[in-house]
Amino acid sequence: MTTLDDIRYNDQGLVPVVVQQHDTGEVLMMAWMNAETVRLTMAEGRTVFWSRSRQQIWRKGETSGHTQRLVTLDADCDGDTLLARVDQVGAACHTGTRTCFTGRRLWGEIEES
Repeated sequence: MTTLDDIRYNDQGLVPVVVQQHDTGEVLMMAWMNAETVRLTMAEGRTVFWSRSRQQIWRKGETSGHTQRLVTLDADCDGDTLLARVDQVGAACHTGTRTCFTGRRLWGEIEES
């Protein structure tokens, strides 16, 4: 089992977190956490991030109502990236779309089955 001490933060004290819909695997967004927001996320059962632009803590859905209930939180094999599996309510992206990864493909095509 991984512990909080196993998380490897970057020079700014941050770790990237990929946020995924727990039941579909849909990648919703990527954000940053510091040690405090990791602990708050686990304690509150919802995602809490660090805003690099505002230099402050922000809780997903705090103003929009588009919340993320935490289902699981995992570290990758190196401990330098986190994966938050959540139950997303509403849009995950600040633009109002379900995911931040909509309509901005850089390369390739996906064949529909």
